[in-house]
Amino acid sequence: MPVSFQFRLLPFIATVAVVILGLNLGMWQSRRAAEKEAIAATTAERMHSAATQWRSDTPEEQLQPFSKVMLRGQFLDTWPMYLDNRPMQGRAGMYVLMPFKLEGSRRHVLIARGWQARNPQDRTALPHLLTPSGTIEIQGIVKEHLDRVMQLGQPEPYKPGAILQNLEIASLATETGLAFYPLIVEQTSPAEDHLQRDWPAPSLGIDKHKGYAFQWYALSLMAGIFFVVTGIRRGKNAESKN
Repeated sequence: MPVSFQFRLLPFIATVAVVILGLNLGMWQSRRAAEKEAIAATTAERMHSAATQWRSDTPEEQLQPFSKVMLRGQFLDTWPMYLDNRPMQGRAGMYVLMPFKLEGSRRHVLIARGWQARNPQDRTALPHLLTPSGTIEIQGIVKEHLDRVMQLGQPEPYKPGAILQNLEIASLATETGLAFYPLIVEQTSPAEDHLQRDWPAPSLGIDKHKGYAFQWYALSLMAGIFFVVTGIRRGKNAESKN
């Protein structure tokens, strides 16, 4: 039995528009996923390569994000700062930040030294911070910035012992008068300071892009199916009336 199909121009134009839109957006999301997979592969390669010695004369272009570095110098222990609302393994806590002056240089690198739990009764109560004295060598991973959280209320000024929600290195350099590199290092080498250094793995949102791509492709498919099914129904209804 032949299938009756009633064609209508306006639904056809609308369907074609939706299909083209869905396919284009799906392909764009697929390209973004592929780009971020390439970034993830480069990141993994850098994190598993040998550490670069970060000296005062090291060109900044060699200090790529997620590369391993070795730094020699000393902590500016009078300038601890804390990034609040950074939970770890389900516990509330904060990141401990401190400037690190490179040996033979006047420039500083901001070091994320590690994580410490927050006092549940008083968030401003900070435990004694143990800081190695003198010239030391540490190892870490280069980051362009630390993950941001939603800023609640007015940001705290940059000062020793400040508990911050977010931090911008350029603003920190302006307010402290210290010369900072525009990068942050997450310390990975061990130290007797009771800080945890189980840094979260970088999230690039690859699965999110793949999920969005699937949704857009599915929309295109459903639009085409809907057009065909409704056309067949219209054809059957027209036949039943004759």
